[in-house]
Amino acid sequence: MKSYLSHLECTETGETYSADEPHTLSPGAQKVLYPRYDLETAKREIDRNAIDHRPPNMWRFFEVMPVRDESNVVTMGEGGTPMLRARRLEAAHDARTLYIKDEGLNPTGSFKARGLSAAVSRAKELGLTRLVVPSAGNAAGALASYCAKAGMECHVFMPKDAPDANKRETEMAGAHLTLVDGLISDAGAMSRKVAAELGLFDVSTLREPYRVEGKKTMGYEIAQDLGWRLPDVIVYPTGGGTGIVGMWKAFNEMEELGWIGPERPKMIVVQAEGCAPIVRAFERGERHAEPWENATTIAAGIRVPSAVGDYLILDAVRESGGTAITVSDAEIVESMKEIASLEGIWPAPEGAATLTGYLKLRESGVIGAEEETVLMNTGTGYKYMDLV
Repeated sequence: MKSYLSHLECTETGETYSADEPHTLSPGAQKVLYPRYDLETAKREIDRNAIDHRPPNMWRFFEVMPVRDESNVVTMGEGGTPMLRARRLEAAHDARTLYIKDEGLNPTGSFKARGLSAAVSRAKELGLTRLVVPSAGNAAGALASYCAKAGMECHVFMPKDAPDANKRETEMAGAHLTLVDGLISDAGAMSRKVAAELGLFDVSTLREPYRVEGKKTMGYEIAQDLGWRLPDVIVYPTGGGTGIVGMWKAFNEMEELGWIGPERPKMIVVQAEGCAPIVRAFERGERHAEPWENATTIAAGIRVPSAVGDYLILDAVRESGGTAITVSDAEIVESMKEIASLEGIWPAPEGAATLTGYLKLRESGVIGAEEETVLMNTGTGYKYMDLV
């Protein structure tokens, strides 16, 4: 197989850069860089149906992934997660069709495995061997694990109050863990300082171009699972937002490839009441989100006061006709119990937040009972035993 990777493009200015040298944000605008592909040629050469017969992981979409040589792929079988029909939740809430995309079954227990597999693979191909990331939890464990698999040096900066399981898995995988007295934003500031001092390559959310490529495969899989069409609604717990912008990128790529039509699902952002910068910006009609002061929520993965890709998240929500909504920590806990007791899936609090958001939007009429909806459970609840 071959990748049709062509170049990198600034999402703000459209300026292009070589994909064959390391980049973080675009050199000029300091905005997110997207990998771009020769989709016109790919459309002629890729048989969409052949993908069904490949191993069921995210690298089945190799042609639109950013690694040129298959030998550089660092994988533990990430992707190919089930999209489970939630029939008991449907019955409980008078919904026609409700799915849970269960990302908790990825290696390292969350959807972060997708992004970090892609980032570490591309770093390996570009000759980078010393990586660093700030993380609220799950990205730390994923980077540590994939660096261990690749034989790379890993540095992690994490808030002191991150879930204990995340700290332990990071250390067990041999990473250098630094605990920070503060939030993910504080961990990010410290990690960038140390990266500059020690010559580490920063793979923070959307600050390097390739994590989004791993996350976008969720969009490809949803379409594939539905026979190459998209649902009416996707509800997504949003912190840094790589997943939502990745899926939006995937939908546009698939349309260019001729795999799907122009229809798009409503993209729904769910954030915690105690940390909702994207919701606030959406409600104000703004394209950039002001940092959230004194962020607090039990859902560590969405306790992100400031997102570098805020404008990409907000663009996707608005272009899709979607919306953004907040939920309380108490509601998150209740939804964890409801999903577990009705569907047998133990969701991370971030994933449980999607059910609360969905039910609130059903009640207000934003989402109809007949609309086919996918709830994104971004991780396993087993990492949150201390919370339970």
